[in-house]
Amino acid sequence: MGQSVEIRVSWFRRMTDLIVVLVTCGSEEEALKISRSIVEERLAACVNILSPIQSIYRWEGKILDEQEWLLLIKTRKARFLELEGKVKALHSYSAPEIISLPISEGSSIYLDWVREMTQK
Repeated sequence: MGQSVEIRVSWFRRMTDLIVVLVTCGSEEEALKISRSIVEERLAACVNILSPIQSIYRWEGKILDEQEWLLLIKTRKARFLELEGKVKALHSYSAPEIISLPISEGSSIYLDWVREMTQK
C-alpha cells in the first residue's frame, strides 16, 4: 500500500500548471476566428486546428453525424475560466465542447514558451 501512495505523489509532482483545451467548431471560419482571438489576447500560446473531423453525437434526441474542426489549445490552467468565457462568447454552439486536459510533462523549452506567451 505504501508503494501505491508513493507512485501517486510522484505523478502529482510532475504535473505542470499547463493544460490542453479541446474545442470543436462547426466551420473552419469559426475555428480560425476563435483561434486568432484567444492567441491575440494571450489566452493561448498556440492553437492547432485539426480538420475536418467526423463527430457522431446525440443532440436533442437525434443522432448526428457532422464534420467539425477541432482546436487543440495550449495554455495555463489559471487562464481557463477567461478562455472558456471568450470561446463561449465567440462560438455558434449553445453548448460548445470546452474540455481541459492536464499536461503532465513536456519539453521544458516548449512549456516555458507556453507560460511566457500566456502571461497577462
